[in-house]
Amino acid sequence: MKTILKIEEAALFALGVFMFAQLPFAWWWFLILLLLPDIGMLGYLVNTKTGAFLYNLFHHRAVAVILLIFGYIYGNDIVLLSGVIIFSHIALDRMFGYGLKYPDSFKNTHLGQIGN
Repeated sequence: MKTILKIEEAALFALGVFMFAQLPFAWWWFLILLLLPDIGMLGYLVNTKTGAFLYNLFHHRAVAVILLIFGYIYGNDIVLLSGVIIFSHIALDRMFGYGLKYPDSFKNTHLGQIGN
């Protein structure tokens, strides 16, 4: 099952790359911004509950989809870019087994324990 999920996430990452290619930005923006959603990990400096909340906010596909829809409807390339980056980042993270966090530990995710 893990292989099927990794293939699915790889396909979603490819979709993110395709969506980025439709935007009027240089490719280096994609590479620079791809890890930006990990800024949500700063919440772990407060405590695990805050960390999990902020991490999950920056790694939730619904947030990415909402940004994509609003960016498309209002013709705002920056909002579209934000949605594409979050969408692509999530797919990349999940390909490597990093899922949404439970509030008890950074390593406890909806995909299982990190590092096992």
